[in-house]
Amino acid sequence: MRIVITEFISLDGVVQAPGGPEEDTDGGFAHGGWSHPYFDPEVLGGAFDAGLSNAEALLFGRRTWQTMAGAWPDRAGDPFADRMNSLKKYVVSGTLSDADPTWNNTELIPADGAVDRIRELRATEGGDLAMMGSPTLVRTLIAEGLVDELQLIVMPVLLGGGKSIFPTDGGKRPLELVSTTTAKTGAQVCVFRPVD
Repeated sequence: MRIVITEFISLDGVVQAPGGPEEDTDGGFAHGGWSHPYFDPEVLGGAFDAGLSNAEALLFGRRTWQTMAGAWPDRAGDPFADRMNSLKKYVVSGTLSDADPTWNNTELIPADGAVDRIRELRATEGGDLAMMGSPTLVRTLIAEGLVDELQLIVMPVLLGGGKSIFPTDGGKRPLELVSTTTAKTGAQVCVFRPVD
């Protein structure tokens, strides 16, 4: 399986709380919902639809999984929601118990040993293991060299600080720009893959 990550990201590399004001206020982050003015249903929505159609399963960190599990199960009847709800889901957490994942088809991956379990999933046959949000987990997977494709939805805004997906370990990780599409809102969908 390929690990494919999709992130809303500001020009200064922030991925925190693109969806709403209460999504993630860690560190006093006050710009929640910042992606909304730049969302283009045709270009950005199309990118998410295409990504989901190639997905065999979804991978989340705890906070993103909880946000998604609180939003998608009640949206049955919409093709995107139906796909989200039917796909196999993995959630990495050090605080959830096996009884907590109540969203259909969710499996808990304990934080201890998560990287090894994700390596196993990546080594299995199948479609993409798609990720969105989950900046702490994404940063770990990038640092471990486990990301096969990085789809950055770059929004034309500076946020002045917040959570990032990029490791700060001093490691150099060359990427190849595979494609870029610009939305009428100024957002760009940029697809990168690691250079061997």
